[in-house]
Order: sequence, then structure tokens, then C-alpha cells
Amino acid sequence: MTKKKLVPYLLVSPYLIYFLVFIAFPVIFSIVLTFNSWNIISPMKYNGLNNYIRLFHDQFFLQSLVNTLIFLVIHIPLQIIVAMLLALALNQKVKFLGFFRAAFFLPVIVSGVVVTIIWQQLYGFDTGLFNRILTTIGLGRVGWLIDPAWAMPSIAIMATWKNVGLYVILFLVGLQTVPNHYYEAADLEGANKFQKFFKITLPMINPTIFMVVILSTIGGFSLFIEPYIMTGGGPLNSTLSAVLYIYKQGFFFYNMGYSATLGLFFALLILSVIMIQKKFIEKE
Repeated sequence: MTKKKLVPYLLVSPYLIYFLVFIAFPVIFSIVLTFNSWNIISPMKYNGLNNYIRLFHDQFFLQSLVNTLIFLVIHIPLQIIVAMLLALALNQKVKFLGFFRAAFFLPVIVSGVVVTIIWQQLYGFDTGLFNRILTTIGLGRVGWLIDPAWAMPSIAIMATWKNVGLYVILFLVGLQTVPNHYYEAADLEGANKFQKFFKITLPMINPTIFMVVILSTIGGFSLFIEPYIMTGGGPLNSTLSAVLYIYKQGFFFYNMGYSATLGLFFALLILSVIMIQKKFIEKE
């Protein structure tokens, strides 16, 4: 092979090595691992489809999926609505616009661990800021993280605050691509603000909405840091997310084969949900 023909292979070799070592090998190894039992220390033992059979009889995994679904049902609509409202407000001609845009985006680049610890203090039952405000105005304390009914919604609110800045920027980009002459024509027809929003703005930023829904879904399915630090999956497993349960099976109980099986099933589930969303949103 001549030196001229060798150059393209040398140029792509860094990515090829990265792909083989950090993507292809882990994926193949994890699939092989689903047919084995392994505790990291002892040699692997082939156990056929036992991990898959166990998966469909695991009540804790089922509960973790339900918990993750509850989080998504709360988090995604809340995040889209808040991000849309903030983007509409920031799309106007207001003073210090650059400051407000940076302020809303700032939580996105702050470490998730730091944000989670701060909100854990805010949610404190006795000394947390939120309960202090409630008691000051004559209301009772709320068990934000110790009440099973409030724990997951509390985490969803915190996650929305953490991530909404990214989606505000995306919606701002989408809003600024809408041609202004559509609004001018609507003004001539006597359309009000609500009619212009639902008849012009929403249809024109549909690709942005699709992107936000997909990113929010992927982010919601990967819920881990918040319940891991704030509640450890409690109280009564009410915040045990699917990713947290997979992590516990692998690194708490050292069931690496079963953890890989859960991870593979969960990845396929995420892919299925996103494909359904894609078809539905494109149809709409």
C-alpha cells in the first residue's frame, strides 16, 4: 500500500480505535454478560436465559419503571411549558436581555451533584427554606423528600430548574426563525395574541418542540444523580429510578450479568418510546 493510500486510514484511526475500545467492545461485552452471572471477582458462569426470566418477575424493577414514568409525566410537560414561557418572555425587547439569558442557562453548566445537594438543603423538613416559608405564612411543613407522595414530584421540580435553561435557548432559536411577515399578516386580519401563538408560532417551531421532547425524554429516562443523592431511592422506593436500580444491582449487589440485562432491556425500551414519539409528533 502506497503512502498516499495509507494517509486516510491514519487520519480515521484515532476515532476507529475509540469506537472499538469504548463503544463496540462494551456493547458486545454487555450483551455477552446478559447470558452469564458474574460478581466481578469470580469467573463468569453461563446461566442461559435466567437473567431475562428474572427480569420479567422482578417487582422492584417494575416499580422503578413506574417511578421513572411518573417522573417523566411530571417533568416533561412542566419543562416544556416553563421553557416555552421563558423563551417567549426573553424573545421580547427587554432591558438586560443578555443577563437574563445567561442567568437561566447558568444552572445547566453547574455540576448536577452541587445542584442536588443545594436543593436537598432547600427541601429539608425542619430547616429547609421552603418549609420555613410555609410556616411563616401559616401553612404546615411538607415532607418534600420524606413523603412518598411528594418525593418524586419534588425531584421533578428540581430537575426542571436544573435543565430548563437549555430548552429556553432552543426555543429562543426556534422563535427567532419564524418570519415576521406572518405576524404582520395576522395583525391585518385582526388576530389576537393567542390566535397568533397557536396558529403561527406553534406550527412553525414544531421541529424545535420535537427536539425538546426527545431530549427531555432521554434526560428523564437517565434519572440517577438526583434520587441517588437526595433520597437513595426512598422513601419506600418511591424515587427508585430504573437507572438507579440498575446501578444498585451492578455495584451494590455485584450482579453484573443481571445488571447488564436490565440495562439492555432499558435501552431498548427508551429506543421504542422515542420512535413512538417521533412518529406521533411528525404526524401532528
